[in-house]
Amino acid sequence: MSGAFLRTKRKEKNQLWLRIVLRSLLVIFTLILLLFVGLCVVMNTIFNGPSESARNVLTMSLLESSGMKWCPAIFIGQETVDEIRSSVQATLPNDISVSDQVIIRPDDSVAQSEWKDYPDGIRIDFISGDTYNAYVMIIRDPSAVYMATSNDNFSLDVPGTRINYQIEKEGAIAAINAGAFYDNGQISSVVGSVPEGLVIAGGKVVWDEGQAPEEGFVGFNKDNTLVVAKSMTGSKAMELGIRDGCCFGPVLIMDGVVNEEAYNKNSGWNPRTSIGQRADGAVLFVCIDGRQAGSLGGSYADMIDIMTEYGAINACNLDGGSSTVMLYRDTYGRYGDAGKVQMINNYSLLQEEPRRMPTFFMVRPNEEG
Repeated sequence: MSGAFLRTKRKEKNQLWLRIVLRSLLVIFTLILLLFVGLCVVMNTIFNGPSESARNVLTMSLLESSGMKWCPAIFIGQETVDEIRSSVQATLPNDISVSDQVIIRPDDSVAQSEWKDYPDGIRIDFISGDTYNAYVMIIRDPSAVYMATSNDNFSLDVPGTRINYQIEKEGAIAAINAGAFYDNGQISSVVGSVPEGLVIAGGKVVWDEGQAPEEGFVGFNKDNTLVVAKSMTGSKAMELGIRDGCCFGPVLIMDGVVNEEAYNKNSGWNPRTSIGQRADGAVLFVCIDGRQAGSLGGSYADMIDIMTEYGAINACNLDGGSSTVMLYRDTYGRYGDAGKVQMINNYSLLQEEPRRMPTFFMVRPNEEG
């Protein structure tokens, strides 16, 4: 009698726990469903609401991401998406920059004064805009900036490397992500394994396959002048004496002229990376944080404004989104432990590490640093 009673009690207890678990799961599922429905309602309101500007920003923000490109067409149709993609006519003065406005004078007295507090030749500024936080790294010596690659021979069978590992391998003092790379929207080792478009490293064409998602090329010639172009072939790059460069875009500034197409384009708020050069030869690395509560991201116009403020003669957009990253070997312990590589910008909280990539712009340490 007592055994049957105990079995009944255990059965009732198990059933109680089962009901609790099932009801908890039902509550969680209901909450997820409500959040999803609520998100759809909010997005539909923005996509089909009275503000075309808000619709365009949201559309371009999603189109520029790796995993959400399909979303806008669901709410507004592919035809409207294509209309939003369209932009004003470009105003770049040439297909390739002339770059005669850049004059490098290493022993200039003004330059000596500017860099007296930065003997390693690296200065980092933090700036903020209405929708973003950004980091501007100024590199005094353009000859120290070069293209680092994840492998000597790119292959889909060989994964790319993470920038925090690559900077240690190179012994570089600073680094940012560089050009376009293969990304099929999946989580696999092939993502980031090979570049898209032309890559020059050490004066040699190391890759010339695929096509970057945005029209543009940026690289340094043997005179250490940054060259920007709407497009570039391997043979033309060799003719121009390009030593290090890659494909991405759009070109933001060419020979001091702002690219009105990029400036007025309906680009969204996203993490972004760009590279530029001042008239004195100093190189500008810029990273904008995005997809965060405190920094939604920046547009091409925001990036152009930053580059213009810092005196860029030539500038080009690089790969952005979850690829955006800036590292600095903290020579003097300004950001943490001296000699340690510091992450300067803040990437998405969903990322435990930087993405695997095939190309990086890096900076060799100088003798003084």
